[in-house]
Amino acid sequence: MSKTIKSDTFQLVKALDKGEKRNFKLFMGRVAASKDLKVVTLFDAMDRMETYDERVLLQRHPELKKHQLSNLKAHLYRQVLASLRMMRNEQAIDMQLHEQLDQARILYNKGLYRQSLKVLEKAKQRSREYNQITFWMQALFLEKKIETLHITRSFDDRAEVLAEEVVELNDRLTKVGQLSNLALQLYGWYIKNGHVRDERDVLAVKAFYQAHLPERAIEAEGFYERLYLYQSQAWYGFILQDFLVYYRNCQRWVDLFEREPQMIRAEPQHFIKGMHNILNAHFLLRNDKKFLHEKNRFEAFSNSAEGKATINSRVQCFVYLYLAKLNRHFLAGSFSEGLTLVPVIEEGLKKFALHIDRHRTLVFYYKIACLFFGCGDYNQAITYLNKIIHWNADLRSDLQCYARMLHLIAHFELGNNSIIEHQLKSLYRFMSKMENLSTVELRIFDFLRNAIGMSRARARSAFQQLHEQLKELEGRPTESRSFMYLDIVSWLESKIRKVPVQTVIADRYRSRSHAA
Repeated sequence: MSKTIKSDTFQLVKALDKGEKRNFKLFMGRVAASKDLKVVTLFDAMDRMETYDERVLLQRHPELKKHQLSNLKAHLYRQVLASLRMMRNEQAIDMQLHEQLDQARILYNKGLYRQSLKVLEKAKQRSREYNQITFWMQALFLEKKIETLHITRSFDDRAEVLAEEVVELNDRLTKVGQLSNLALQLYGWYIKNGHVRDERDVLAVKAFYQAHLPERAIEAEGFYERLYLYQSQAWYGFILQDFLVYYRNCQRWVDLFEREPQMIRAEPQHFIKGMHNILNAHFLLRNDKKFLHEKNRFEAFSNSAEGKATINSRVQCFVYLYLAKLNRHFLAGSFSEGLTLVPVIEEGLKKFALHIDRHRTLVFYYKIACLFFGCGDYNQAITYLNKIIHWNADLRSDLQCYARMLHLIAHFELGNNSIIEHQLKSLYRFMSKMENLSTVELRIFDFLRNAIGMSRARARSAFQQLHEQLKELEGRPTESRSFMYLDIVSWLESKIRKVPVQTVIADRYRSRSHAA
């Protein structure tokens, strides 16, 4: 137990910004007793440490005794949370509603029933405005309790009105629960497995979706019902690589916030996630102009007060904005220019290390590796791919597979034939175990196996032959994910034309621009 508290307390202290640290000191100045001075000392000590080391802490502060440390950390944790709770956050609708409900309960316990009902009515109106069904329901339950136990004479048909409200909200809560479960489970499937690999995966995902989609879900009108419906449909299309379905539902997701802009304040993370997904949809569909428009719009939001309101929003804006910036260079073929983003991303990953999940970090490493590969810097590409390959995480088996594939091709470019021979067998076993071998990968394996030691004349012919074979497979749904993660066709074209990969992609980008 103490080990968990130690870790959690240190992380909480390091997660505070300057204003929150100043507020904690002021809070402790108002409420602290003499025994709390050691808590402030512990806070200052943790704040100055880069990593938590209990031995160093006790050496530097002999007034902190080892036998007291566990209790001091637990007390510090509670006091920091209490100080944060006292900070009024105008953005936090849920905390404001909590406060109103607390006030209503205090007034009720003092026997001031009518005053309590007035506060509850305000809480219900605010809950209705921001679609906060659970707070609305809590207000209703306390209202029913007051009306049941006390004669308030608020108005004659109060019982019927309250009963109807409860039935309506209960139905909405049920739908929200079902749809949010579906959205979460589909997203969880993608995080673990990536896109569908074969027809068996396709049938399994379709069957799961149909079995868990609530009846008449399409007819739902509430904000959260629609939000989770669009999220479910977006993940469904994304996993199946039906990017038109993915795009349409991402657009509906964002449009939902456009119609009810007050909900951006209530659910900024859902809005940010929606913007990320609409950007991703435009990227996958190669909608260059729309992608650039949405990227600029998202960047403006990330620099706004709403985008910076909480650490969660700042972290999500950083992650999704820089993924979008990387994707812009992948669209345009401006890989060398994109390398200027790498130090900024590395600094952000370090700055937000406590808040960014491992999945996002792996995605950044893969995209950075692809940047270096596209520029012809294969050694640096291998460096970042090794970060993925040696990361012990049960996440994104597809990303692990394609990182190893690109790793192999980078060694091929460097002429490391002995490494390739060893890695071919290792990678084949890895991907077979993960059930990730598609026709595309098998063709690439055959090519690399035969290309070792091949003369230049024969290699050029082999590149052309593989290019023709893969172009035939490019339109097949169950093969398309190979081309999403590994732009093998552009690499082959670069070998045939004897130009860098980024030149091939830049030429393609210019052709799309002229056609538009």
